[in-house]
Amino acid sequence: MAGEKRDGRQDRWRKHNAQRRQQIIDAAIAAIEAGEPGAEVQVQQIAVRAGLSRTVIYRHFEDRADLDRAVQQAILDGLWSDLMPGITLDGTVPEIIERVIGTYVRWARAHPALHLAADHDIDGGDDGPFQQGMEQLASRISGIVGTAIVALGATPTEEEAEALDPLIYGLVGAVFGAVRRWLTRTNDRLPAETLERLTAQSIWFVIDGHARGFGIELDPDMPLEKLLSQDPLAV
Repeated sequence: MAGEKRDGRQDRWRKHNAQRRQQIIDAAIAAIEAGEPGAEVQVQQIAVRAGLSRTVIYRHFEDRADLDRAVQQAILDGLWSDLMPGITLDGTVPEIIERVIGTYVRWARAHPALHLAADHDIDGGDDGPFQQGMEQLASRISGIVGTAIVALGATPTEEEAEALDPLIYGLVGAVFGAVRRWLTRTNDRLPAETLERLTAQSIWFVIDGHARGFGIELDPDMPLEKLLSQDPLAV
């Protein structure tokens, strides 16, 4: 019974700590969104929004970098949850590209300060939340593209198959880079719709060009699921 009571108290304490930690993260995100994109947010601003003291905040995070990483992860979790459902076989290839890029650009336009905060390199490493998310996104796209290449009857060499992952990662990085540049330009901003269209077209041109290199001519008006169900020799 004594052990059960201790376990119960520990569970309640862990739940309390998790709720308090989330409260701080939510306050940090609100403070970022309330400021200008790229503006530094002080811990005191976060504390005020959370209704806590700075001391309490640092009970739940090792240091400022730990807090920033947690905030980045929360921001990116929201972005990935919006993006991932769109990476499916539904629609034509251009429609799929437009769907994913459109979702991303609209999110970035609605949350420019969050985008810049999430894309900020905290400690100079290559394993932060942003890079990890990029890798997950690229891996999911690589899986779909790799499956499509085989289903369409292409026979890539071992080197070509190995090159798929870095190439897709590079394309994903190029899209993020284009949107980052779009958000940070100080002159008259290019309309979001134009950025979506031109970025999607650029990705389509790359995919279509590589497909032709494999001897595959993609029909931009044919749903991908139907395209994959065809006899490869008839594509």
